[in-house]
Amino acid sequence: MPQPLPESFIEIREHDGPDYKPLVDYQSWRVALMNFTPDLTPDKIHRMQKHTETDEVFVLMTGRCILFIGEGEDSVTKVHAVDMQPYKLYNVKRGVWHSHTFSEDARVLIVENRDTTDANSPFAGLTEEQRKEVMELAGRLWQ
Repeated sequence: MPQPLPESFIEIREHDGPDYKPLVDYQSWRVALMNFTPDLTPDKIHRMQKHTETDEVFVLMTGRCILFIGEGEDSVTKVHAVDMQPYKLYNVKRGVWHSHTFSEDARVLIVENRDTTDANSPFAGLTEEQRKEVMELAGRLWQ
């Protein structure tokens, strides 16, 4: 049986639990996995986040994921939905509001700056009308 390689050669990481988990931090970048989490079902999405210092890359590995994109500077003025396709790279640009919802079997790879924190990633609440729109968009995409 082959001996495992030392971590000085290769790191092997996985994440099978719910939600977001950073797996590799190196110099200025971070790779994470995000899986289904019940607090991001369409009926529970009540805010969006943006990153003021970095783009953020999403790649759907399995399952389904909808990226919700919000227009606006200080608040969300309009909501869009993108039904992600497996193995395509989705780069949410710096300063763009976003959130997402996952099927229970979804796994999403995320690449972002290592110093992405709550301090440079503000949230904006959604209005009741926008929350309804999120649910309607998800319903149309996943009928």
